[in-house]
Parts: sequence; structure tokens; C-alpha cells
Amino acid sequence: MITIYTSSSCSSCKKVIAWFKEQEIPFIEKNIFSHIFREEDLKDILMKSENGTDDIISKRSKIFQMHNINIEDMTISELISFIKENPSVLKRPIIVDDHRIQVGYNADEIRAFIPHAKRVAAWACLNCPSYNTCDHPNEEDEEK
Repeated sequence: MITIYTSSSCSSCKKVIAWFKEQEIPFIEKNIFSHIFREEDLKDILMKSENGTDDIISKRSKIFQMHNINIEDMTISELISFIKENPSVLKRPIIVDDHRIQVGYNADEIRAFIPHAKRVAAWACLNCPSYNTCDHPNEEDEEK
């Protein structure tokens, strides 16, 4: 299942949610300010992030500006506690499934979350000799 960590004031979060709904891909939305993070969820996010905390933590957040925080000196437990107490340090949106993570909205990269069967079906339809004459919408119609 895909989980999308959002905040209500985030425009990129709204784009991601709209995209998943448009693609009819099921997901669970969790607002980082009202959701209580489980330690396992945060460990999963950290393990899937290619660049560790650089991918998910905003060092420009007010918490970092107000305090002299060095997350590199924190243990995993301290880091998880810090994020749980200060969810505003998380970049948004964070999209997580069983295999990958994406932070932010990127129109090309988000396509990786389209289920494999749906991608194969779309490819087959686009490459069908009857594509231009069948009832399926063509790419130009889909962009409208």
C-alpha cells in the first residue's frame, strides 16, 4: 500500500494527492501534524531514502534556524524522537510504498508508483495497431 505523508498547506502535497486520485491508485494519506508516527514508519522512511536524512529533513526549517541542531551527531533513536516531536522538519510530501520513497512532487518520477500491470496495459494500448481508431482516448485527449 502507498502512504503519502502530507500537510494541509503544502501545494506539492495537493498535486500528489490529485495525481494519485486521477490515476485511480489507492493510497493512505497521513497528515504529519495530526498523525502520530510509529518508530517503524520512520525507520522505514529512513532506510528507503538514498541520501539518508538529507532526503527527508529540511534543514531550513524553523527548528534548525532557532537551535543549533546537528542531526549527524544523533543516534537513530534520538533522530526518530526528534522527528516525532518536530514533524515540521520533514520535507513534504513523502510518498512511500513497499519498495521506494519519493520526496516532493516530480511528474516523471511519480510514475514509478503506477502499478506494473497498469503500465503494461497502457503500453500495450498505445502500441496497438487499432489505437487511433478504437474507443480508448489517445494521448492528446488525456492531456486535456
